[in-house]
Amino acid sequence: MHEALTELHLITLTPWKIIGLLGTLLFTARWFVQFYATKKNKRVTVPMSFWYLSVSGSILTLAYFIWGKNDSVGIIQTAFPMLVSFYNVFAHLKNRDHNETVKPGGPEET
Repeated sequence: MHEALTELHLITLTPWKIIGLLGTLLFTARWFVQFYATKKNKRVTVPMSFWYLSVSGSILTLAYFIWGKNDSVGIIQTAFPMLVSFYNVFAHLKNRDHNETVKPGGPEET
């Protein structure tokens, strides 16, 4: 999967690089989702889609750094923050049956 698929100007695209770029796009998209939710609610809001994008983007980026690039700095940079995203998704899934009302400021402001 390290063979070049195509070359666009100075960028060589391999399957692993496409996986890494897709992960980066998903990870970046979470900020646009958070910005939109905050603007819509007129308060700082972090919707669950932010965490789902974080997890999916991190998994793809981590795969790229492990198998596509073998880059220890990228692995560490991606793996540790990914744990926070996983924790938030699991905490949400665990507690979603408790009729929790999610409000823009969070439960501490109720």
